[in-house]
Amino acid sequence: MAAAMGSELLTEEQYRELQKLGNFDTKTSSWVKTPDGIRKPGGALFCDRRYNHVFVYQNGAESYYGVRGFRTSLYV
Repeated sequence: MAAAMGSELLTEEQYRELQKLGNFDTKTSSWVKTPDGIRKPGGALFCDRRYNHVFVYQNGAESYYGVRGFRTSLYV
């Protein structure tokens, strides 16, 4: 979906940099780009900010969470 919008999912490192600009995902979490070694067997990564700390989690890529969006970057 991100590619269809002309953007790319943030990597874990980019997500951590984003969090230096403000407090994002304090009540929700967001999917981020997942390395192929995790993605190929069906895994996916997501992140959030809790207790003034950025956490990274994993789940099956087919998991559906209505409140979880994704973070992307757009280069112009």
